[in-house]
Amino acid sequence: MSKVVYEGWMVRYGRRKIGRSFIHMRYFVLEHRLLAYYKKKPQDNVVPLKTLLIDGNCRVEDRGLKTHHGHMVYVLSVYNKKEKYHRLTMAAFNIQEALIWKEKIESVIDQHQESQAVNGNKYQSFEYKSGMDNGRKSSSSDHESQFSAAEDEDDSRHSLMRRTTMGNGPPESVFDWTKELDTDLANQSTNNQAFSRKHWRLLQCQNGLRIFEELIEVDFLPKSCSRAMKAVGVVEATCEEIFELVMSMDATRFEWDCTFQYGSLVEEVDGHTAILYHRLQLDWLSMLVWPRDLCYVRYWRRNDDGSYVVLFQSRQHENCGPQPGFVRAHIESGGFNISPMKPHHGRPRTQVQHLMQIDLKGWGVNYISSFQQHCLLQMLNSVAGLREYFSQSDERAAAPRIPVMVNMTSASVSSKKSEKLYGSSVHKRSMSLDQITSSNKNVSMMDDYSDEDEDFQVPDQEVLPPSLDSEAKKSASEEEPADSIDLSIFSGNLRRDDHEKARHCWNISDGNNFRVRSRTFCYDKSKIPAGKHLMDLVAVDWFKDSKRMDHVARRPGCAAQVASEKGLFSLVINVQVPGSTHYSMVFYYVTKKLIPGSLLQRFVDGDDEFRNSRLKLIPSVPKGSWIVRQSVGSTPCLLGKAVDCNYVRGNNYVEIDVDIGSSTVANGVLGLVVGVMTSLVVDMAFLVQANSAEELPERLIGAVRVSHIELSAAVVPKLDPDPSDLPKS
Repeated sequence: MSKVVYEGWMVRYGRRKIGRSFIHMRYFVLEHRLLAYYKKKPQDNVVPLKTLLIDGNCRVEDRGLKTHHGHMVYVLSVYNKKEKYHRLTMAAFNIQEALIWKEKIESVIDQHQESQAVNGNKYQSFEYKSGMDNGRKSSSSDHESQFSAAEDEDDSRHSLMRRTTMGNGPPESVFDWTKELDTDLANQSTNNQAFSRKHWRLLQCQNGLRIFEELIEVDFLPKSCSRAMKAVGVVEATCEEIFELVMSMDATRFEWDCTFQYGSLVEEVDGHTAILYHRLQLDWLSMLVWPRDLCYVRYWRRNDDGSYVVLFQSRQHENCGPQPGFVRAHIESGGFNISPMKPHHGRPRTQVQHLMQIDLKGWGVNYISSFQQHCLLQMLNSVAGLREYFSQSDERAAAPRIPVMVNMTSASVSSKKSEKLYGSSVHKRSMSLDQITSSNKNVSMMDDYSDEDEDFQVPDQEVLPPSLDSEAKKSASEEEPADSIDLSIFSGNLRRDDHEKARHCWNISDGNNFRVRSRTFCYDKSKIPAGKHLMDLVAVDWFKDSKRMDHVARRPGCAAQVASEKGLFSLVINVQVPGSTHYSMVFYYVTKKLIPGSLLQRFVDGDDEFRNSRLKLIPSVPKGSWIVRQSVGSTPCLLGKAVDCNYVRGNNYVEIDVDIGSSTVANGVLGLVVGVMTSLVVDMAFLVQANSAEELPERLIGAVRVSHIELSAAVVPKLDPDPSDLPKS
């Protein structure tokens, strides 16, 4: 075996013969003359799943960003120009890893070219011609036939000039404002450019940004065409990190873009061009002014200097018609220019330019001049949001996600219907969002190439990327009972009430409110919405006594005893709150049966050491004072390592007594919480932590929300003496 140049986990991306995209995690190994991948990290003489010989005729083709169930991957295709149909396609969840692989493979190719040149034989080389100067036919992701002519040019030079990541070039209607136009070009009359973008003047400094306004060379500016403005700022992060954040349309965008309300993918044109739908959250007289939305084409590229360009231009699309309750705004031109700068004190620095020329439409633009400028400044302020996002957190987001959009033709309405009262359309819009989300799982992305190996793997052999909660449900369907449990036979002294404003009650908390480890957590540390629970929460008891209450599941008539009589298995979690009066909140989770070999079954039958290392709590305080929310937090916690947990094994049940008073830290938090319990809404999710790829993705045992609990309403339980012969595990 020759020396390994580079190795690691990457994504195998492709398209099945039936048209659906697939993703597998595979271990890639790059040697001096070979690129191969394996299902697992190779040991001894394991045969790879697929190989590609590397020589001076090989090329690394950038395929840009592709989506699989809303999850973006950066795709590279390695092939030999003499055998173009034999290629190896690989992808990464983040662009940094993909660029490292691209650089490593190209360095091996260069070494082969140099060694061949020394021996007197020169490989054919090609010269990159900029897609901006030569149109779309010489871009980096074009088909091989489009640059074959260039490869036949003078081959006296053995160095292979790299191609920048241009995709098929920007659509003809999209103006590239980042390109410096020379004097001759500026004087030419083009269809893409209404005014010259050569001159800018500083308008103001705001939030650490310089805001520039376009100086146009004409005296008259139509009302329908706003004056272009751009914000320039410096962000302490790499270009790749900023680029991934700018491209995202998931919940992380709320953390840096105050104008973002919702976004989704309408159509993926290629790896560099997509049609997006975007709803704006503008705060200018929101009670009077209708909200705005956008449908636009987004094009991106990576330049040779490591900078990124993202361009926007409004576009009509048959699947993204006008939406009820929204005014469709129009982007004349816009986007981001993300350029690297010299590091400062060892920290990366990047200049971010955000340009926007937009017509917000509607009556507010024509009658209130401050409306357009206020909203435009609010949008440009996202550069400051990017700066603060990176400066206040050491965490870097996982792969960004863009939910796939449902066909919106049916959602379009006539102009008469869209003139109805705004309030009556709010419900319609929320329903539309639900329909969009639920349709994501049925949408599959098409690709323009296919690799034949592994196209028809058994589903449980695939390692999928983090995706929507529907994927998590599907991946663990073997752990879910086929039929439901009759909940009417169970009862507890704390009532269930699903109304949002109900008090002193409990209800089921949505599993999607909690993020758990995805199936690919071992490789990319990504997390996904938890989805459906493994067990049903059937009852909750709220007890008090003068002493600590252990093993409450032995109480006759409790939910655990009822479940045992019906042949059901229960997991009882007794959260013990110490004090002059001791309190216990007891949660009864029930399932038909435990799946043999499942992580939950191993937890139930395991020893206390295993249980303490795996039982996890994810807390949250949706409603409460700031200091309580900060004290409780939402960070997952291994209960067995934070507090004392006692496990009692009974007939068809396991009780976990969680002694909150055993931890000084927990006691301090409890002191803040107990005094204001009546004003709190608390969410708790319980799960068994997954530590290996075979155990992933994580699943919730169950989740509960308790609202405005009254201490005085707790009851004293009637507990029989604990039988001495009760087996303990």
